[in-house]
Amino acid sequence: MSLFKEFKEFIGSGSAMDLAVGVIIGSAMTTILKSFVDEMVVPLTGLLGKVDFANSYLVLKGTVAEGLPLAEARKVAGAVVLGYGQFFTVALNTLILAFVVFLCVRTINQIKKAQEEEKKAEEAAPTPVPPRQEVLLAEIRDLLAAKKESA
Repeated sequence: MSLFKEFKEFIGSGSAMDLAVGVIIGSAMTTILKSFVDEMVVPLTGLLGKVDFANSYLVLKGTVAEGLPLAEARKVAGAVVLGYGQFFTVALNTLILAFVVFLCVRTINQIKKAQEEEKKAEEAAPTPVPPRQEVLLAEIRDLLAAKKESA
């Protein structure tokens, strides 16, 4: 089989398209969640703790003026600065993204479970019993047909 033909079959399969859609939606979701965390969650958390996480850092070596933004603190000659605020923000982004994915998977699993239970209920449902009159009429019809054949 030629390489082009194999590639064509791969692209035509549903799994390749599903993967592409998942990657695109995933990157869009990451951007949305990053914005949500950076612009809403971190400022609210900082308000509660009176901390600006974006500029939170620890000076490991050297002297840095109090209240200097992280970008400026990193430029101070001889200073070694550990910016833990950005790490906190990224960790929070990851946790929120994981929670959103969990909720999506949980919802999908609940829908699948409900569909399976509905299908089992339909399969297990007893066949409806026809009314007594219909049963008697069917028996009479069968007897007349048998009598007609024997005559």
